[in-house]
Amino acid sequence: MSNIVKNKSKNTKPTHEKIKIGWFTFSCSEDNTMVMLEILNDHWQEWKKIFDFRNVHVLKRKTKFDEFDIAFIEGAIASEEHAKKLRDIRKISKKLVAVGSCAVVGMPAGQRNTFSDKQKDEIGFLLHRFASLPKVLKVSEVVKVDASVPGCPMNPDTFLSVVNGLVEEFKK
Repeated sequence: MSNIVKNKSKNTKPTHEKIKIGWFTFSCSEDNTMVMLEILNDHWQEWKKIFDFRNVHVLKRKTKFDEFDIAFIEGAIASEEHAKKLRDIRKISKKLVAVGSCAVVGMPAGQRNTFSDKQKDEIGFLLHRFASLPKVLKVSEVVKVDASVPGCPMNPDTFLSVVNGLVEEFKK
């Protein structure tokens, strides 16, 4: 039996609420997810106390899609379905962070944007099959981005710097 006594009063609020986190992946190699998991290995003990990992599919089977303090977006936007989901994420997020080259600059996922007309014709059946947009978009072309972490894969120190800065903002 646990020695922890929980106050069940409806009027009692916790002394601090955890920062609600979402991690979403669109068109990319998911290398930034792997880097984030490696960073999590080093920071799990502190982060589990301050973060509520609400929608991070690599960590949880059951996720919540209701509100986020910080939404991390990995990958470029290649379809209207992606764009709609990204707009939905933005609506319920206080801060949105573009993570990795595909999200920040649209490349290399957007390589088809540089194709010749002949090359575009050759892949036309794929574009149609996956309901692709005419052009692959970086995240900021669809929604407001509050912070960016460039790189393919991202630099762990840059990611930590952005995360630490946002944590400080939410502490205020």
